[in-house]
Amino acid sequence: PLITGFSGSLGASAALMGTIGGLMNLCALFCRPFVGNLADRLSKYKVSFAGGLLQTIACLGYIFAVSPAMIVAARIVNGVGFACCSVCMSTWMSNMLPKEKIGSGMGLYGTMNALAMPAIGIRVYQTIGHRAAFVLAMIFALLTSVIIQFVKDKGLPVEQGSREKSSSSRRLQLCDRKVIPIALIIMLFSIPYCATQSFLVTYTETRQINVAVSWFFPLYAIALLVLRLSLKSLFDRLPFKVFLLAGSACAAAGILFLAFMRNNMEMLLAAIFMAGGYGIMCSVCQSTAILLAGEARRGLANSTYYIGLDLGMTLGPVIGGFLIGIVDIHWFYPLLLVTVPAAILVCWFSNLKKRRGCA
Repeated sequence: PLITGFSGSLGASAALMGTIGGLMNLCALFCRPFVGNLADRLSKYKVSFAGGLLQTIACLGYIFAVSPAMIVAARIVNGVGFACCSVCMSTWMSNMLPKEKIGSGMGLYGTMNALAMPAIGIRVYQTIGHRAAFVLAMIFALLTSVIIQFVKDKGLPVEQGSREKSSSSRRLQLCDRKVIPIALIIMLFSIPYCATQSFLVTYTETRQINVAVSWFFPLYAIALLVLRLSLKSLFDRLPFKVFLLAGSACAAAGILFLAFMRNNMEMLLAAIFMAGGYGIMCSVCQSTAILLAGEARRGLANSTYYIGLDLGMTLGPVIGGFLIGIVDIHWFYPLLLVTVPAAILVCWFSNLKKRRGCA
């Protein structure tokens, strides 16, 4: 929500603002296959530490940026660091969990991610400006590299069988084919959420809706925290399709509430339904990807999952910027609603190809 407005204040056009908003994830997307392979071959600690330092450097770039070009350069560094941290830390976490607890364990991991939503950044920006918010971001990025020093398990690679080991050492694998449907589904769930993340402030200002927009992401995080803690026992018991149908209904409701939003209560309901859709599906899709791939390939499974997530995070701001620029603002969310049936179609199509569920 901050980087697009900051780039606009330095002279970026609406289209460039959307591109900058998605550039970090686009860069991370291209890094995922390499990081996924590294996560299965090297210490997760080392790669995560490098990622934390790169994100610290990127925040320094934002602090001292005086043009959109400098923001672009910092976003690229941020993307590499984000790819290293997200893939390696999630794989690191999953390796510490027993197989029957992966769903609930990764749900807890996702809850921490939800608590990192940009509410503090928005409030700091509104109070003392963009650069102060980036200073705070730099402190948190640096703390990442410090805190992981205290993890005793350094995330060493899992031993593979001789045939699997010789096969994996011969070639670089870009993705895990079994996880591709899951990656496409999370991409489609990500697009409307990330478009909202980048343009909710612009949307409410353009429509002159009098709501406390800075509360949307804290409300989303609180709702997601409650949902994940309440449903944690179900993550390892219910099939993927149940979560997909429930998540699709919630995502559609969240988008519609944003489309017709007039007051804070409707914004609250939109945040709750967004949490039930995109928020819950992030954890469900990630744990499903891990289980599909097997223990020795969890790094590659996570990188494949994050490829889908990165595509959604990249396309969300880009599509959002495109829609803001060419269509009436009232059509912004109705057009984003098409992603919900598309996600269901991906699961249905993969059932036809594999004659089993997406999971």
